Amino acid sequence: MIALKTKAIRSGAWFKTLKRIDRALIDLTIKVVELIKSETLAKSILSLTRKLKDTLKNNSFSVRLREIGLHLAKKISNIAQKLGNLNAAAWEFDFSFAAFLTAIHINNLKIFKG
Repeated sequence: MIALKTKAIRSGAWFKTLKRIDRALIDLTIKVVELIKSETLAKSILSLTRKLKDTLKNNSFSVRLREIGLHLAKKISNIAQKLGNLNAAAWEFDFSFAAFLTAIHINNLKIFKG
């Protein structure tokens, strides 16, 4: 549970996903309980850990690469092809280019803001 908490804090999911009371419940469980005996507490902790794991999975770079980077690569490839660049057709499937575009998008550079 400590490793999950650390990952969630580093990614920002800890504060975005969980309410203050949920964070307190996990913190107290980590500090006080060695083995969870209460069924109610176990269900609550299980629910919160699932929520964190889902958020971490959806925020991973590979998910963003597929959702954002490849879409941007396709758009830019189409624009470049319309402007006459024959080599641009391959850009749509170039994962390095898509990763670059994803990184730019994540960092919110003004290049892609309308």
